[in-house]
Amino acid sequence: MRVAIAFALLTIPTPDFQISGDTREFAPDIISTKYSDVRLTISPDGNTALWFSRNRPGGPGSYDIWMSRRASGGWHDATPVSFNSPSRDFDPAFSRDGRFVYFSSDRPGGRGGDDIYRVAVTSKGFGTPVSLGDAVNSSGNEWAPMVFGRTLLFSSNGHGGAGRMDLFTAVDRRGRFENIKPLPGLVNTPADEFDATFLRDGVSIIFTRADDLTKDPVTLYYGARIDGLYTRGNRLMDEINTPKSDTYAPMLDWSDPNYITFTTRRPADSLRGADLYRVEARVR
Repeated sequence: MRVAIAFALLTIPTPDFQISGDTREFAPDIISTKYSDVRLTISPDGNTALWFSRNRPGGPGSYDIWMSRRASGGWHDATPVSFNSPSRDFDPAFSRDGRFVYFSSDRPGGRGGDDIYRVAVTSKGFGTPVSLGDAVNSSGNEWAPMVFGRTLLFSSNGHGGAGRMDLFTAVDRRGRFENIKPLPGLVNTPADEFDATFLRDGVSIIFTRADDLTKDPVTLYYGARIDGLYTRGNRLMDEINTPKSDTYAPMLDWSDPNYITFTTRRPADSLRGADLYRVEARVR
């Protein structure tokens, strides 16, 4: 039975997915800089951008989340967010309604490794970070939270799965995320699958895969769900995946969900760090 399902997922045509238009660097020298800038998330009103940097000076830790506001003159100079800590804070993601920012951190008080937190967006800025709790966070690592409706999509190496980092979902039930499950189908493999985002349909995903993310190429894939099961995924074209350079950290643009953002170094031999890009990505 499993063999038949796997064969079906490999042979059934996937829904029509299209990348179109120019792939553009996002806010050069303000948001995309000479430093390593990763995982851009844009608020639903389009006026706030968050991302993280591994090495940009000016924040309290080695990994910090940064923010830029947009006004009539364009994007303003970036500042570190108030909820950064001296630990690693990374992988920010606005909720669809803009009321929360989800992120990962290895700050003290967690389960171990990197945990997922969320912080309320208030009229004065941001509230106090709150852990998503022991159902989501494990003694391993939890990365790249993304919430679509009541579903949390994230990656982890602490909840079992097919091996290494895998993709999981949880369901929001009255403010608590429960019912942790690996994505069904073929998408999780013995390789590393991580950094995933739902597309506009709330079903299809773009995700990152590497045989071993510590030493092997890191590349973006498209995964379709057919009859409730995900395909293994199709590698995106070289217009998105930079040849000879890592490409990762996709995120749906809530200000226009026909677009995604992602991270790469382009060209591969650039002396700049990783930069942030935006491109149209539609499921038809």
